[in-house]
Amino acid sequence: MAVLPLLLCLLPLAPASSPPQPASPSPCPRRCRCQTQSLPLSVLCPGAGLLFVPPSLDRRAAELRLADNFIATVRRRDLANMTGLLHLSLSRNTIRHVAAGAFSDLRALRALHLDGNRLTSLGEGQLRGLVNLRHLILSNNQLAALAAGALDDCAETLEDLDLSYNNLEQLPWEALGRLGNVNTLGLDHNLLASVPAGAFSRLHKLARLDMTSNRLTTIPPDPLFSRLPLLARPRGSPASALVLAFGGNPLHCNCELVWLRRLAREDDLEACASPPALGGRYFWAVGEEEFVCEPPVVTHRSPPLAVPAGRPAALRCRAVGDPEPRVRWVSPQGRLLGNSSRARAFPNGTLELLVTEPGDGGIFTCIAANAAGEATAAVELTVGPPPPPQLANSTSCDPPRDGEPDALTPPSAASASASAKAAEAGPPTDRGVQVTEHGATAALIQWPDQRPIPGIRMYQIQYNSSADDILVYRMIPAESSSFLLTDLASGRTYDLCVLAVYEDSATGLTATRPVGCNRFSTEPALRPCGAPHAPFLGGTMIIALGGVIVASVLVFIFVLLMRYKVHGGQPPGKTKASAPVSSVCSQTNGALGPMPAPPAPEPSAPRAHTVVQLDCEPWGPSHEPMGP
Repeated sequence: MAVLPLLLCLLPLAPASSPPQPASPSPCPRRCRCQTQSLPLSVLCPGAGLLFVPPSLDRRAAELRLADNFIATVRRRDLANMTGLLHLSLSRNTIRHVAAGAFSDLRALRALHLDGNRLTSLGEGQLRGLVNLRHLILSNNQLAALAAGALDDCAETLEDLDLSYNNLEQLPWEALGRLGNVNTLGLDHNLLASVPAGAFSRLHKLARLDMTSNRLTTIPPDPLFSRLPLLARPRGSPASALVLAFGGNPLHCNCELVWLRRLAREDDLEACASPPALGGRYFWAVGEEEFVCEPPVVTHRSPPLAVPAGRPAALRCRAVGDPEPRVRWVSPQGRLLGNSSRARAFPNGTLELLVTEPGDGGIFTCIAANAAGEATAAVELTVGPPPPPQLANSTSCDPPRDGEPDALTPPSAASASASAKAAEAGPPTDRGVQVTEHGATAALIQWPDQRPIPGIRMYQIQYNSSADDILVYRMIPAESSSFLLTDLASGRTYDLCVLAVYEDSATGLTATRPVGCNRFSTEPALRPCGAPHAPFLGGTMIIALGGVIVASVLVFIFVLLMRYKVHGGQPPGKTKASAPVSSVCSQTNGALGPMPAPPAPEPSAPRAHTVVQLDCEPWGPSHEPMGP
C-alpha cells in the first residue's frame, strides 16, 4: 500500500506529450518569392525565365503567379494535389498545349488567366474540374475552335469570360447561352460573321457585351436588349444598364437594324459600311427612314423540265433583294421540301431530286422571302417513263445552215413558239422589254423610253442562263433604249430583266424600278460535218515521216552491202589478187593520172571473183609513175 502514494507523486514529474508539428513547407523554387509565414500561402514567379512549371511547388499555396515566362506545356502532374489554390496566372507564356485534366484537382480555383499564349483550340477535357471558377481570361491567343462542352464544369459559376483577340469564326452559342451568371462577355477582335437570334436571351445578369471589330453585317434583335437600356459607355449608367459595343464591324444599314437605331445611346463611333448610299456615315447620324430594305425579285428559275423516271432532276431558283432572300421550295402536293433521303435543298436556291418517280411531276413553287416581303415563281417538272436500254451509241451530224451562225436574225416561228411556251411557266414577261433579234451568241434588247421617271440616272440589265447560276449585270446610259448582248452561249435559255436606276425625290436616295423582264433562247451552234480531226492529221504526218526515215536507212545499208561485195568481201583498198598483175586498173575521177602498181601479193588459192568492168591501161615504158 505504500507503493501507491509513491506512484501518485511521480506522475506529475512525467513529461507531457507534445502536440503534432505541422509538415515543413516545401522549399521555394529558384528565382521565385514565396509567402509561407502567414496564410494564405503564395508563390510568385513572374518573369523568372521558367521553361516549365516548377516541380517543387508548395501544394498548400492559395495563389500561384507564373506570368511572363517561357512555359510551353501544362502537364497533368504540374498542378496535382493543389486543392486549395484560388488564383492561377499563366499569362504571357508560350503555352501551346494544356493536357486533359491538368486542372482537375483545382476544385477551389476562382480565377484562371491564360491570356497572351499560343493556344489554338480548347477541348472538352482541358478545363475539367473547375467547378468554382468565376473568371476565365483567354484573350490574345490563337484560338480558332472552342468545343461545345469546354465550359460545362464552370457554366453555373462563371462571371467573367474574355475571348477577345483570337481567330474565332464560330462559337458554341448554345453553350454560351447556359452561362446564367456571366456579367462580362468579351468577343471583340475575332472573325465572327453572324450571331444567331436569341443567343443572349438567357444571360439575365449580363452587364457588358463587347463585339467590337468582328465581321458582323447585322445584329439580330434579342429579348435581352429590349429589357435593358443600352448605353455606349459605362460611365454614368445605372447598375442594371447593359453596355453594348459593336463598333468596327462592316454593318449593313438596312431595315434589319432599325431596332438598334431606335435605342437611346450616347454618341459612339459605329459606322455603316453598306449600302453604298450610306457607306461611311456614322450609325447614329443616319435617320430611321433611311434604314430600308428591298423586297425580293426572282431573276432566274429553271424552264419546264422533263426527265425519265429514275433519273435525278435539279430545279433552280435565284432571287435578289436586300437583305438577301432565303429560297424555299413547295411540292405540287403543298409540302415544304427540305433535305431528305430523296431531295436536297441548297442555300443557293437549288432543289435536287436524287431519284424521280412518276408521282413527282407537277408544278413546284419557289418562294423567296426576306424582311421586306416575298416573291414566288413556278417550275414545271414532267416525269416520263424510264428510258429503254441502249445497246449502242449513235452519232449524228446536223447539216450546216445558210448564213453566219452568229448573225442576228428575227426569231423564227419555232423558236418564238418555244420561247412563248417557256415564258408561260416562267416569271411574268413584260412586253415592254423585247428581244427583237438574236443569234447563237448575241441578242438585241429594246425597251420603251422611261423619261416619265424623274431623276433617272441609268439602266441596269440583269441576265443569266438556265445552265449556270451566274447573274450578269450591265449598266447602260440613261439616254439609251437598246443594247446588244454579245457574250451569250449558243443553245441556251436566258432570263433577262431591265431596271431603271433613279434618285427618289422624297428621300434623296438611289432607288430602282423594274422596266420589264423577258425570256429568250439563243440559236444552237452549227456542227461541222466531214472535217478531219486534228489528231488524225497529226498521226498521219508522223507515220509518213517515219516511213521516209526508215526507207532512207534501208537504202543506205543496201549501198554499203553492194560496195562490200564489189571489193570481194574486203574493205576498199585491200582486195587480194590471185596472180601477178601485168596491167594496172584504176578508177579515176579525171583529175589524177595512172597510179603505180601495187606490190605483188603472196600466192594464194584461186577463188571466184566478181567481174567488174574497169578502165584498164597496159603498164609500159610510156607510162611512167607520176613524180612528186
